[in-house]
Amino acid sequence: MTTTLLIQTPTMPLTVSLPAIAPMTREEFYAFCQANRELRIERTATGEVIVMPPAFSDTGNRNFNLAAHLWVWTEKDGTGLGFDSSAGFTLPNGATRSPDAAWIKAERWNALTEEEKASFAPICPDFVIELRSASDTLSRLKAKMQEYIENGAPLGWLIDRKNRTVYIYRRDREPQILENPDRVSGDPELHGFSLPMAKIW
Repeated sequence: MTTTLLIQTPTMPLTVSLPAIAPMTREEFYAFCQANRELRIERTATGEVIVMPPAFSDTGNRNFNLAAHLWVWTEKDGTGLGFDSSAGFTLPNGATRSPDAAWIKAERWNALTEEEKASFAPICPDFVIELRSASDTLSRLKAKMQEYIENGAPLGWLIDRKNRTVYIYRRDREPQILENPDRVSGDPELHGFSLPMAKIW
């Protein structure tokens, strides 16, 4: 058994195998993330650890705009909580993922213990957004979006800035593809939430 690190770079992912190290336990993975706070770290359902560099400045600005719009709607709607890209969640399949923005219904979040909330909470968000950066491959992000849906997310958006395309994922449906939309609506799952794309592209 080995621990495998998948290291994302601006051009291609690098794989590093550590044959003397067994796959990390949940506690070891948490400690690894705590010791490397400057990195964005995820873990797949099979135990591979994905190490991503900090977002480039322009991507960070777009992530901020995403989170700001979601926060405004969340405060007005009052039925759930929003999360930015620094939040990690442990999905039912065992993967630990950090979407660029997420939202969870209040009753589901409140059902967790305080200890669970203070870790990589064992819950799949009700809504996730992934924003493609220069180091992301579209195929990897599409697989990640499908994973969210298969683990219980009712709605997910994959925003491909490079091609000005938004992929909308829902349960039991093929992804809907929007080419260069001016605005993307979260209805009916997130009633009234609408994201203007001008500051996201």
